[in-house]
Amino acid sequence: MKKQYLLLFLICTLFVSCEDLLEQIPQDTTSKSAVFSSEQGLELYSYSFYDILPSANNIHTCDAMSDYGARRDVPDFLKVGGYDPNTTCNTSASGYNLVALGPDWNWGWGELRNLNYFIVNCNDPNIPLATKQHYIGLAKFFRAFFYFEKVKRYGDVPWIGKPLDVEDPELFAARDSRTLVMDSVLADIDYACQHIKTISDGSRSLITKYVAYAFKARICLFEGTFRKYHTNLGLENTASAWLSQAETAAKMVMDESGFEIYNGAGTDLSYRELFISPAPVPDEIMLAVIMDEALAETHAANWYYTSATTGVRFSFIRTFINTYLNIDGTPYTNDPNYTTMEFQDEVKGRDKRLQQTIRLGDYSRTSGGVVLLTPPAFGYTYTGYMPIKWSLDDLNYDTRDLNINSVSIFRFGEVLLNYAEAKAELGTLTDADWAITVGALRDRAGITGGLDAKPTVIDPYLQSNYFPGISDPVILEIRRERGIELCFEGFRFYDVVRWKKSELMEMEWTGIYVPALDVPLDLNEDGVLDVAFYKVMPDPVIPGVTYINVSETIGGIPNGQRLSNDTYGEVTWLNNVPRVWEEKHYYYPIPEEHRLMNLNLEQNPGW
Repeated sequence: MKKQYLLLFLICTLFVSCEDLLEQIPQDTTSKSAVFSSEQGLELYSYSFYDILPSANNIHTCDAMSDYGARRDVPDFLKVGGYDPNTTCNTSASGYNLVALGPDWNWGWGELRNLNYFIVNCNDPNIPLATKQHYIGLAKFFRAFFYFEKVKRYGDVPWIGKPLDVEDPELFAARDSRTLVMDSVLADIDYACQHIKTISDGSRSLITKYVAYAFKARICLFEGTFRKYHTNLGLENTASAWLSQAETAAKMVMDESGFEIYNGAGTDLSYRELFISPAPVPDEIMLAVIMDEALAETHAANWYYTSATTGVRFSFIRTFINTYLNIDGTPYTNDPNYTTMEFQDEVKGRDKRLQQTIRLGDYSRTSGGVVLLTPPAFGYTYTGYMPIKWSLDDLNYDTRDLNINSVSIFRFGEVLLNYAEAKAELGTLTDADWAITVGALRDRAGITGGLDAKPTVIDPYLQSNYFPGISDPVILEIRRERGIELCFEGFRFYDVVRWKKSELMEMEWTGIYVPALDVPLDLNEDGVLDVAFYKVMPDPVIPGVTYINVSETIGGIPNGQRLSNDTYGEVTWLNNVPRVWEEKHYYYPIPEEHRLMNLNLEQNPGW
């Protein structure tokens, strides 16, 4: 990533500029003085903060456990007895290797000490106050980032606002209340918003004032809705204050930052271009993980989303695909025949983000310069709804971590949705607000109706399948929009958590409708048959067709891939393996090895 090489350059520069200092200052104080006595030193140190941000692979795989996706296996987190305080040190709910992600992804605190050390020592009187405040603002942005992730994961955590020594008793502190920690996070992000001097960054790899405001909106929306819907906390009377802060922060970005919805490639391509462009699309992307093939900075999205053996073989489920609107803005499920619509028909005339999110219709890939129409590959997908959002269309990128497309961390589209949701939850969203947020996003997606006025009618499919407790059509539609616009960007698990909609994680994994056994389907209507479902293998087989066994058992073992009506119906996957969300799953358990070292840490309920 670009910042790593900029950091190396700065290290070399600082080393040269400090050679004279090394001859004049006692050795035990040289390092600290050289860093904190100059703006160049502060800038150099500040680049170490960026290690807290997620990697490209962290982001594009972060929805591996979500309500709208089937996968190779049921996550341990959702298996009865499959996850406990002794397993969290090595794996996350999404199946990541936490060791590979770095020590602080789980319960580690090393990054926090780095930030606190900087904040305490950034006090040289010879450096202008505004400069010091700028760099302290950066440190506090990252401290807010660090603690926000901790609170999302564990709830109450110890708040530590200073660098601790080995013998400091606060190393063994108990967990502080959510209110204390989140008030401290809010104070940190407010300081960052007020004091970060950088207004824009052409590389889209550095924190700016408006990235800070975008992050504040994200934090406050999460906390406001979490408190509103998790009434067991007794904090619902404070939810509106947080939602108001989210609204104000998002509006600051909307009014002052200069970012806008990118639509430079038209409705057929603009949305996906945000996710496959090597350089961040500057109109909309605010902060990104940037790749550089020459420097071996690449990620593995193609490998993850096209390989039958790498990754979790994530596939969208039909219930979610049904939420994509028709191009005229009406619900697809208004059609009485939607339940038996075959794949090649159900994807027509829909929100154009659908064709930019999964393989369908005329989707094509290139191999050696040859363009190939490429239907969903049932050697990868379990449901037929195969993702393409982050993967490149050249097969050369499929073999390992070769992706050169940048991966966004903050983008303007999310800010618009945060603003709309905060105002909807407050009951203050106007038609004008709708038009510049959800309306603008749907306009980019080619949708023609319902762009200028907020909805007044509930979609019964969306309500009954996703949010039966919600009777406000505006909130329902914003949640629909958030799922579609932000899918695969790492938000869904914690959206489900903050809305307290745990039952969604138990949703049946469904796929395309299959009218009959032994009838090969042409999924993209190119005249070539693609897949057939059978219980007894046909003889002869048709070359090029993928045959899927949907018998009750295979070799005496229950078969995970079936049809909902046995010989026809929706493809189903792993109905034979229960997924169970208990109340305790709203928080992760504190790793037991850390509780053994610190007896003051109480475990989260149920773990």
